Amino acid sequence: MTQATATMSAPDAKRFDGTTFGLYAATVFLWGVSWIGIHAQLGVVAPEMSVLWRFLLAAFLMWAWVLATGHRVRFGLADHLRFAAVGCCLFSFNFISFYYGGLSVPSGLLSVVFSLASVFNLVLSFVIFRQKVEPRVALGGVIGVIGIGLLFWPEIAGAGFNADALRGLGLCVMGTLFFCSGNMISTVVQRRGVPLLSATAWGMTYGCIVLLTLNVLRGNAFMVEPTAAYIGSLLYLSIGASVLAFMAYLTLLRRLGAARAGYSTVLFPIIALAVSTLLEGYQWTALAGIGVVFALIGNVLVLRRPAR
Repeated sequence: MTQATATMSAPDAKRFDGTTFGLYAATVFLWGVSWIGIHAQLGVVAPEMSVLWRFLLAAFLMWAWVLATGHRVRFGLADHLRFAAVGCCLFSFNFISFYYGGLSVPSGLLSVVFSLASVFNLVLSFVIFRQKVEPRVALGGVIGVIGIGLLFWPEIAGAGFNADALRGLGLCVMGTLFFCSGNMISTVVQRRGVPLLSATAWGMTYGCIVLLTLNVLRGNAFMVEPTAAYIGSLLYLSIGASVLAFMAYLTLLRRLGAARAGYSTVLFPIIALAVSTLLEGYQWTALAGIGVVFALIGNVLVLRRPAR
């Protein structure tokens, strides 16, 4: 292996400066409150149609950003295949899997499943990139998932599991694997030196093609609910939870590596419940408090700078 290849293959997994902290906090917050926007879009418009509108607007904004900054837009066939794979994994199939899985799975269990991304990323990074599994990071990921499990335990324990619930659970696991696979492909793309803005714009474009095809096959009406709540949530999900959040998260992949960046998925439910406390009067329990402590301990283990 040449020195250049070795440099390209090793993620900058040790850096956690002020900029990285800002990116991490922005990712957790922007995705943590996105449930409000998603909830506001359910009911009238088909879920996959709402996701299509979300990423059509996000892709338009990304392309405007790319062209305004003069980033490269032409790439070879091999790169386009990777962009298409990112589009399938991060901007279409993962959302579709969770939307339909969530129809028969408690939202608390859905949060637990998605928090497994911190563990899945660790395993995939080892299998694909042969990155060393740091025991501290692995332990932190497991503790974090246990914490989310405790946080939502009353809801999970009170749910009845039948065949539909098991299928829904399988879809949620599949959605998480799509998300983590997209992390791996995006890592490969960034290590090839492809500008992140350009790669994300192309990825969202291919994701829109997948979503458009699915909506046509399902015969969904191409409509937008003409309400302030729907339009406002669409703008937030497109700008905040898609353009800004994905740019922040994909930058974290390069700076921290997939295992550490993926831990942000453990903190999303905590932010969501914090917002729910303010807006909906969510009542905290002792078990939920213990779950938050576990999640934060795991966060410290995953993100702290190891001793040299």
